[in-house]
Amino acid sequence: MDIAKFSLKNKLLIYVLTILSIAYGLIVYDKIGKLQDPEFTIKDALIVTNYPGASAVEVEKEVSNRLEETLQTLPYVKRIITKNSSGQSIIQVSMKDQYKSKELQQIWDELRKKINTTYLPPRVGTPYINDDFGDVYGIMLAIYGDEYSYEELKDYIDFLKKELILVDGVGKVATYGEQQRALLVEINKEKLAKSGISKDAIIQELYSKNLVANFGKVDVGTQFVRISADGFNSVKELENIVIKGNNSTSQILLKDIANIRQTYQEPSSEILKYDGHNSIALGISTQKGGNVVKLGELIDSKLKELEYKKPLGIEIGTISHQGNDVSLAINSFMINLIEAISIVIIVLLLFMGLRSGLIIGSVLLVTITTTFILMPLFDILLERVSLGALIIALGMLVDNAIVVVDGILVRINRGIDAKIAASQVVKQTALPLLAATIVAILAFGAIGLSDDSTGEFTQSLFYVVLISLGLSWIIAMTLTPLLAVQFLKASKVKENSKNEEASEEYDSFIYRSYGVVLKFALNYRYLVVLLAIVVFITSIMSFKYVKQSFFPNSSRPQITVDYFLPQASSIKTTSAYMDRLNKEVSKVKGVDHISTFIGSGSLRFILTYNPEKPNSAFAQMLIDVGDYEQPNRIIKEIETLAKNIYPDLNVYGKKFILGPSDGGQVQAKIFGKDLDKLRQYEQKVYKIIASSPYSKAIKSDWQNRVKVLKPIISYEKANLNGISKDSIAQAILDTFQGRTIGVYRDGKELLPIIIRAEQRQREDIKNIGNIQIFSPMANKMIPLKQLISGYETVFEDDIIYEYNRKRAITIHADPVEGKLANDLLLDIKEKVESIDFEDGYYLQWHGEYKNSKDAKEPIIASLPLFIVVMALIIIGLFRSLKKTLIIWLTVPFSLIGVVIGLLVMDLPFGFASLLGFLSLSGMLIKNAIVLIDEITLENEENNIPLNKAIYISGLNRLRAVAMAALTTALGMIPLVFDPFFASMAVVIIFGLMVATFLTMILVPVFYAIFFKAEKLK
Repeated sequence: MDIAKFSLKNKLLIYVLTILSIAYGLIVYDKIGKLQDPEFTIKDALIVTNYPGASAVEVEKEVSNRLEETLQTLPYVKRIITKNSSGQSIIQVSMKDQYKSKELQQIWDELRKKINTTYLPPRVGTPYINDDFGDVYGIMLAIYGDEYSYEELKDYIDFLKKELILVDGVGKVATYGEQQRALLVEINKEKLAKSGISKDAIIQELYSKNLVANFGKVDVGTQFVRISADGFNSVKELENIVIKGNNSTSQILLKDIANIRQTYQEPSSEILKYDGHNSIALGISTQKGGNVVKLGELIDSKLKELEYKKPLGIEIGTISHQGNDVSLAINSFMINLIEAISIVIIVLLLFMGLRSGLIIGSVLLVTITTTFILMPLFDILLERVSLGALIIALGMLVDNAIVVVDGILVRINRGIDAKIAASQVVKQTALPLLAATIVAILAFGAIGLSDDSTGEFTQSLFYVVLISLGLSWIIAMTLTPLLAVQFLKASKVKENSKNEEASEEYDSFIYRSYGVVLKFALNYRYLVVLLAIVVFITSIMSFKYVKQSFFPNSSRPQITVDYFLPQASSIKTTSAYMDRLNKEVSKVKGVDHISTFIGSGSLRFILTYNPEKPNSAFAQMLIDVGDYEQPNRIIKEIETLAKNIYPDLNVYGKKFILGPSDGGQVQAKIFGKDLDKLRQYEQKVYKIIASSPYSKAIKSDWQNRVKVLKPIISYEKANLNGISKDSIAQAILDTFQGRTIGVYRDGKELLPIIIRAEQRQREDIKNIGNIQIFSPMANKMIPLKQLISGYETVFEDDIIYEYNRKRAITIHADPVEGKLANDLLLDIKEKVESIDFEDGYYLQWHGEYKNSKDAKEPIIASLPLFIVVMALIIIGLFRSLKKTLIIWLTVPFSLIGVVIGLLVMDLPFGFASLLGFLSLSGMLIKNAIVLIDEITLENEENNIPLNKAIYISGLNRLRAVAMAALTTALGMIPLVFDPFFASMAVVIIFGLMVATFLTMILVPVFYAIFFKAEKLK
């Protein structure tokens, strides 16, 4: 089919379609979902199971092991990470990479059924399964007011939740830092002992008084009327409850032996401070595929609309506002895109001439706007990677148009009619350009097929390239010849033979210089190949000097600072530490706002953030920094002042990274069974890492061992008094921590009723012996010291981690400023691995090392498939193994420019660099195809001698290949300043410039060698 002829005959249709595509593309751009970073599916669920009173070892054996066995029966499970702590099991189960978000809901349903049918020991709580673990609350607001109680703040937050959930695009609304109200019944032990009433009688009375009672229904005339009576409506009514002893005639009002008051449950599970103020966070998530920028605007508008209902004195602070962040990021990237397009068009105008440059520039803009139309069909949003992909593809997008315009222009200059020239060029280049375009797309294919979170994070790169390059070929075959015929004019050149190598169109300095170099290379072909191989080997040997990394740091103007107090520190102590540190950190230059999360990590406010699991000894500051150029200084200052104020505090500051992450960048994970031996190996590894000058933020995920007080019960005496171990445990629990015994309905919500001793009895552990416990045999209260022969203090592990059902202790570390994780790993790896682990104990490296390895493995594993497919396409195009081999032989030489670029720019080779190298390979193969196709045409169809055909083809394709390389390389310049794309951009710029020169030399040289061309005279 003559595509050019069809386009010329139907030019009105082509123009109308073009105009409609541009208009609709701009509409889609405005409406398409926008994010700062790409979405990827967090295929994890949390299973939280409480086992009050159990040690970490008991939790591990009696709860976690049973649940893990159940989970292993599911074929979908990839990884199980379990945190066993005193009284609680937290299992994080990850599904295999091949399962997509649409399949996960069914998997979670099956998981629930399995877990709910698992037998667990008595008194183990019902497992809570959180499959919303990956939800992102992109907008997080802090609600605070110093004159307001938590209850009053919650009333306002409940109002906001009802209003904001109705905003178009809102997925969920959640809170952090709410304090649970409770009804405290604090019993005076002396009065209780004198009353002759047992504590059980009080508990039973409180439990029964506020239960919902069923009075039944009665026939009243024609109606069946329900009978109902109100329960207690005030604390005062509860105080006047009459308590009667079970085996005595004693009766007494509850208020005579107990103090009853409404307060907040202690200890709190989580606390939020915003700039030092007690706060509650309100998190708002976007519906999947939603426009975060639009949602942010709607939320801001709704809050302004509701401003008049906000109580005086309540303030709303911003913890994170992804709408604003995304808007800034998208605007910045659009500026980069516009800059890149401008650079490409300017280069085209300078080197292709005004008319050719404007035609190719117009085609480029049409291709980009049309790409926006198709992106939603592939579930692609506007974000860092998809927009970056457009910039990366810019040079390739103009490749096809350059070849077509250049071919038409050459023929017009030779006196051929424009329409005939267009038809000839499109016929000649359609198949080779299609093959070259498919090969360039396939070079990104390994990224598109990667199922893990890293591959999913960068997947839009492949799909945007697929869409845009596919469209660029279609537009190059249809619109481009139409514009060329209409606007290109013949330049004033002499009428020379089309086969004359000294044609005036090649009489410029650049062509003459290239001709001289090419002639020398063809005549001294083996020397040139030898020199190229020497340079290539040198670059491979120099690669060891290139830094290694996984994902770079983000430019997000926030940092996190993690604080770990000694394990088992109360949340009250942790909060007191943070109050002091908040005041000091706020004085650090560059710190704007501080959001402090105490007791656990925050709600997930960006996808790459991993919240810390609940721990009363943990706190995290999320700090807004005004000047992102100074985060390292701010982190260092905070770490120093925190350690000076609290020497027992472990403090680690870090920046966000652009990609999935979890824990320290370097992680040494030690596996084994015996707790003491694991601790011994932990200390050995810890010391080695701590001795490295490259290490900081070193911590063990098991933390320190904690004190446990063990009363030695005289069971003989207990039995004589009719008292069980359980009764003793409840007496101690009721005295110090308190026990929930029922619920109180206050008209708004159900409040737990907690019974405990008065504060003066709870303050001193020495009072444990004086705790009064009811003896059924003696029918009176007796002190606990009569049943306890002594006390023992022991140290035990409060946290025990398991990794895929094996005990594993992990030492985390980060590199110091100026060093990368790989630098730290190389410094310690040999020393750590030299530790003599006995049988059953071994070490694995996790963190960035494993993440990078896991991310690269599926890409590298799928590469052979794509290489074979690309090779088959080239073989099918040229019907020659030799020509296919020539093309592939040029690809490795691109490494020369890659190594030079990374060393010169002092950038690491990471995951983005690998993607850059893959895309670079596709670009080079595409250029080589265009050049070999020209050689084949000149030699086999125009019957020019092979040596001259190779030489002339080099000259014929120099402008098209050089322009494609130049536009790609220069168009990448804006990405050099982007944290994520910097190394990728450098790989493509330097690799492409060096490799293009080598392609224009080595492809002709290899062709001359393989097909035994004679030397040029």
